[in-house]
Amino acid sequence: MPKVVDHEVRRRQLADAAWRVIRRDGLEAASVRNVAREAGVSLGSLRHYFTSQDDLLAYALRRVGERIRERIEKMPLTGDIRTDVATVIEQTLPLDEERQTEAVIWLAFMGKALTNAGLGALAAETHEQLYNLFRKMLAAMNQYGLLPPDIDLDLEARRLHALIDGLALHAVSHNQAVNDDAIRGIMARHLASLTAVHSPRQ
Repeated sequence: MPKVVDHEVRRRQLADAAWRVIRRDGLEAASVRNVAREAGVSLGSLRHYFTSQDDLLAYALRRVGERIRERIEKMPLTGDIRTDVATVIEQTLPLDEERQTEAVIWLAFMGKALTNAGLGALAAETHEQLYNLFRKMLAAMNQYGLLPPDIDLDLEARRLHALIDGLALHAVSHNQAVNDDAIRGIMARHLASLTAVHSPRQ
């Protein structure tokens, strides 16, 4: 019998190959030919799953957000809202090899997205999804009475998002100065600053 191949699994494998090419050689090197070679498949086989380089790159970019969501969905909750919120947010930070690769891929795509309308729209969509995640985390803290009653959740979610983007950039470009401990410390200090002048509501 012919081997049954899961279409989505194969697409993810090809996206992983694209990630390896991008991290090693840069985004411009991620042609369908180079990615096919990296994945060990024929060019025709790759084109069965992705009809163009833009199609392949769009899927590779989309995988960044998908992988973050997959980790969060599998994450065991402790029941302590502060701990759980911090752990969820950490899934978006480059604190291990997997997440460092995601950050490198994301940053590599940002320059391309400025001049590619399709990637630009997808990058904006992924950016908004991350913002919504951060706002949801702050809303959970607020629901538990951990934030000031007059807090502007939209503004604070944007501020948190900007901090995380900055940490990701510094971590991949200046990792000697901004290591894992520094990232966790900065994030912990930021979250603590939101509650420092406020006692939880009873």
